Amino acid sequence: MKQLFLIILFSSISVFPQTLTIFGKVTDAKTGEPLPYANIRVMNTLTGTAANTSGEYELKLQPGKYNLIASYIGFYSDTVFIDLVSASTEIDFELEQTELQLPEVVILPGENPALEIIRKAIKKKNERNEKLNSYEFEAYTKGSIKTVGDLVAGSNSIGVGAGTDTSKMRISGIIENQSKGYFKKPDYYKEIITARKQSANFPPMINTITGGRIIQNFYENDVRFLGRDIPGPLADDALDYYDYFLESTSSLDKQKVFVISMRTIDRDDAGFEGRIFITDSTFNLIKVDLILNRAANTGGIFDTVNVVQQFADYDGIYMPVDYHLLVNANVLGIARFGFEVNSVLYDYKINPQIDEDKFSRAIVTVLPDADEKDSLYWTKTTTIPNTPEEENAYKRIDSLVNVPLTFWDRFDILSDRIQLGDNFAISAPLAMYHFNRIEGHAIDYSFYVRNAANRRLNSTLDLSYGFSDKKFKTDFNFEYLFGKYRTYGFELSAFKKLNILFGESDNYGNLFATISSLFFKEDFRDYYYSKGFNAEVWGEVTDFLELSLGFINRTDKSAYQNSDFSFFFKDDKYRPNPEINEGKFNILKAGFKLDFRNYIEDGFFRRRTGMGRSHVLFSGEVLHSDNKTISSSLDFTTYKFRSRGFIRTFKSAYLNFRLFAMYNKGTLPFQDLYGLPGNIDYFSNDYTFRTLTINEIFGERVLTLNLEHQFRDELFKMLNIPGFKDWEITLNAFINMAIAKNGDKTKANLPAFIKEFPHPFYEIGFGLGQGIFPISLEFAWKLNYRGDNNFRFSLNMIVL
Repeated sequence: MKQLFLIILFSSISVFPQTLTIFGKVTDAKTGEPLPYANIRVMNTLTGTAANTSGEYELKLQPGKYNLIASYIGFYSDTVFIDLVSASTEIDFELEQTELQLPEVVILPGENPALEIIRKAIKKKNERNEKLNSYEFEAYTKGSIKTVGDLVAGSNSIGVGAGTDTSKMRISGIIENQSKGYFKKPDYYKEIITARKQSANFPPMINTITGGRIIQNFYENDVRFLGRDIPGPLADDALDYYDYFLESTSSLDKQKVFVISMRTIDRDDAGFEGRIFITDSTFNLIKVDLILNRAANTGGIFDTVNVVQQFADYDGIYMPVDYHLLVNANVLGIARFGFEVNSVLYDYKINPQIDEDKFSRAIVTVLPDADEKDSLYWTKTTTIPNTPEEENAYKRIDSLVNVPLTFWDRFDILSDRIQLGDNFAISAPLAMYHFNRIEGHAIDYSFYVRNAANRRLNSTLDLSYGFSDKKFKTDFNFEYLFGKYRTYGFELSAFKKLNILFGESDNYGNLFATISSLFFKEDFRDYYYSKGFNAEVWGEVTDFLELSLGFINRTDKSAYQNSDFSFFFKDDKYRPNPEINEGKFNILKAGFKLDFRNYIEDGFFRRRTGMGRSHVLFSGEVLHSDNKTISSSLDFTTYKFRSRGFIRTFKSAYLNFRLFAMYNKGTLPFQDLYGLPGNIDYFSNDYTFRTLTINEIFGERVLTLNLEHQFRDELFKMLNIPGFKDWEITLNAFINMAIAKNGDKTKANLPAFIKEFPHPFYEIGFGLGQGIFPISLEFAWKLNYRGDNNFRFSLNMIVL
């Protein structure tokens, strides 16, 4: 038995080798100041790490003999031999500054010497990219958020609580994770989060920021920031985009380094400003220290967006070894926050054989046990040491989270819900009242269950009573999700409620509709009663295709005006509410969705992400009603198809489109027609017909196309229009087209005459806004079917 115990013991030691920590600080030998982001590498290996902002580092190694090299541009590197035996060891580095003179550079007559250096660096970059076919790496990332108040979090989101010190921001949330990354030409990419942890006020699903996914590699032609592709310092056309100036020389490992400052040639072009560092004779890019210029920061939200990235030689190919991003923001002087990300990348494998089966649409996957790593795991893996501020933040946040929240802590007068726990909420005062001409004054109360049962169960119960129609309404919805990533689901709803007529194309909120009625006596909606139930099953059959099947049972009845109340305009009258085709409808339903975007598997869900890239989505459904087989009041089959897209055009400009097509065969009830999305006087919404009113044009055979091109402020910059470009005035142009008509069977069954567009209707227009404000001034014209509202001026406001 004793021998067996020894065998097991030694087997365990061989399976779980001991990991020891080397730690210390890198400082300037002359001044004693820390050298932030200094690189520490193990000689003749692909292992290394980077220091934090205080010059402190940690490196996890197995027992053995090593030569450690600490390097920092502008200083002589220092090498220390260490025999790591059985205990963690402290090794401090004190680096000596270098003093070099500007080397001889071949200067062409009348030419800036930096230009020839950049030409050679671009050539070197292209040679590097040709040699790099695939790679693997490991990464550690730490992110911290600074706010005036402390962060509070639910299961899916975070918010800022009240702060006591408004003069200084402090760390209010921290995330950390370990990941493995894979790349293969032409554009296959995969990252696996193997471990993650976060301060107690962050839900784990927020923590999908990884060392590779968000890192911008400055060896690429374009670097993505704030939703736009910005030319990098070594882009193929960089010399036409940036000014370069040879500022000075420095050194790294006794090799001379050119320090080159850069900025955009045209100050109105979005780009980078700052310094890049390129080696002499070999012309490799080894460091960038850059900020985003003002043109890339529409609205001036961000005070600072600073990125530092360093590169090291791996088998003749320079790869990123770290990434540091610092963001400070000030939104209209109201909200201040900061965000910092620090990553180290290590254990590279250059040009390995990687099976294409490794890659999928899941560009980031969180392993199931990523959140279960204990403190022992984190002591054995590479990290960036916590600064004193980070250590204090962890302690403060843990103590705050452990204090029980009261009802009033969760109460938010501007919200429509009050969270009573992580998964349960009730209506807030803002959502407990509404008014319309059918119900009159109405009270509402709702109960919400979200992400219960391991984030699989969602449910809502809405209760309402109208004092004018004297009817009690209920609407119960239940959803349960199946599958590893909740990619299958069952939904059930049971209802007895007042429906919005043509609500599918209604783009306005309930609060705005109530205010419009009470203050302006303008109830722009129409209504009908409906009771019954819906049941549906859906699921992803591939990583881009979702199918669904469902059954609808409902009984519809007309609604009539019961109230003439309004605070003002008491002598005016509300318009009558239209009648509908009453009856009992049993409807079979089948649908599909096509979505070719990549996604993130965050440990619970698959979350699609366009990452600001062009994409097109498709969906459709078929609804069948039959009197003989399923005892429905009317016989009809309706086909619907939708597509929407986001297409990059030039610089930061982009085109959005919405396509809708509907065809019905049989007799469709009035309430199931499609109403072209219109607007009310002086207000408008995106993807609507600006010159049409709500519920003006209906049809069962419909085709609509909405094209909206967001030029942002790019045209005014290109045309150099004073004022417009300086004030960051944005431009949006739109073209809308529609056909809406009805078949003879449906026409014969309609309760009233309706307007159609049997031939294509066209309208055009444009809107002017400002980069930071969610409002624009729009102008629209009818091109045909002229009559009322041939020209309309309106305000487009997201809050409506």
